[in-house]
Amino acid sequence: MSEQTAQEGTAARRVVVVGAGMAGVQTAVALREQGFRGGVTIIGAEPHQPYDRPPLSKAVLLGKAEDSAFEVDFESLGVGLRLGCEVYGVRPAEHELDTGTGPVPYDVLVLATGAEPVRLPGTEGVPGVHLLRTLDDAERLRPVLARQHDIVVVGAGWIGAEFATAAREAGCAVTVVEAAGHPLAGALPAEVAAPMAAWYAEAGVELRTHARVERVEPGAVVLADGTRLPAGAVVVGIGARPATGWLAGSGVELGAHGEVLTDDRLCTSVPDVYAVGDCASFPSARYGERLLVHHWDNALQGPRTVAANILGETPAVYDPVPYFWSEQFGRFVQYAGHHAGADRLVWRGDPAGPSWTVCWLREDRLVALLAVGRPRDLAQGRRLIEAGRRMDPEALTDPARPLKNATAD
Repeated sequence: MSEQTAQEGTAARRVVVVGAGMAGVQTAVALREQGFRGGVTIIGAEPHQPYDRPPLSKAVLLGKAEDSAFEVDFESLGVGLRLGCEVYGVRPAEHELDTGTGPVPYDVLVLATGAEPVRLPGTEGVPGVHLLRTLDDAERLRPVLARQHDIVVVGAGWIGAEFATAAREAGCAVTVVEAAGHPLAGALPAEVAAPMAAWYAEAGVELRTHARVERVEPGAVVLADGTRLPAGAVVVGIGARPATGWLAGSGVELGAHGEVLTDDRLCTSVPDVYAVGDCASFPSARYGERLLVHHWDNALQGPRTVAANILGETPAVYDPVPYFWSEQFGRFVQYAGHHAGADRLVWRGDPAGPSWTVCWLREDRLVALLAVGRPRDLAQGRRLIEAGRRMDPEALTDPARPLKNATAD
C-alpha cells in the first residue's frame, strides 16, 4: 500500500476517545503527531476543559493555581471536544456509543475513562466528607483548608500523604488513619514503608495505623476501638478502581478489578476498540504478569502505542517500565519498575536520613527501585531496568557509587 493510499484510508476513519484526562488527551495528540488525518473526538463527562490531575493535590488546593488545564490547542489539532457528556454504553456490532446526547458512531474507539475513587462505606450523604479526584473536588476542599479545620484523612496511601502535606501547609491540624500497619501498604512492603511513618510526625501530622473507621458522623470520625476524632472535614483516600461500569453487556472483557483486559498492543477483546491508562491492564513480557498501573506516566506513554496501532503502519507493543512520583512532607519520592517478583532487596543509604534508595533484584537483575531524594538513582536505575542489566549487590549498597557503575557485566 502506498503512503498516499494509507493516508487516504486514515482520513476516512473516525476515532472516538472516551475520557478527557491525560490518557484520552494524549491519545488524540499522538494520533495527530503520528500523521492520522481522520476525525478525532474526545468525549468527557466533566464540563471543564481537559485538565491534568497531579496539581490538584497541592497547587489547586492551596490556591496557587486556578486550574490545571492542558496546554493543548484542540482546535488547531482538529480534535473535537464533547464535554459534560455522559457515555452510558457501547454497541460494538453497530460501532456506536450511547451517550446523554444520543448515539455517537465510531470507526475506532479508545477507552480512556481512568479510575474513580473508592468511597468509604456508610459516608454517602454525610456532610463534610470529601474525595479528591476531580477539579470540582479540589475546589470544594480549598475553602476547607483556608478555614484551617481539624481534618481526618482516611488512608495513608499516595493521595492521603499528598493531601496531608497540603493541609499542614495550609495550617490545618491533620490526623491520618490507616487500617494497615504502615503507610503505603498497598504499594510497598512494610520494611520499605516503615521509615516513612516518621515523616508524618516530623510534619506535625498524627498517623494512626491499625486504625479502622467504624463510622463517620457530622464533625467526628469514630474508630473501631471507640476513639472519636474531631473532624471539621474528612478526606477519603482509600484507593481507586477502573471506571468501567458503563461497559457492562458490551462484550469488552474485564478483569478481576474491573479493568479492561488488553493485549500487548492495548487492543481489547472487541475489534476496533483499544483501552489505555488507569482503566486498562496489559500483559508485561518484562515482568511475566499482567499489570494494572494507576499512574500519570502510564497515561502519558500508552497513548503513543495506541496511536501507532491505529495507524497500523508499524505495530507497536506496550511493555514499559512503570514509573511514578510523589511529593510529600518535603520529600520527592520516585519509583520505577515492578517489585512483586523480586528475590532480593538492597538498601542504598540510611532510611532515617533525607535521601536513600531501595533496589529490588531478581537473579541479580534490577527490576525496581524506590528513590527518596535521589533523582539520579532513579534516572540511571530506570535505564538499567529497561536494559535488563545484572547488578553487583555489594556495589549497590554504596550510595556514593553511581548506579550505572554498580553493574556486574
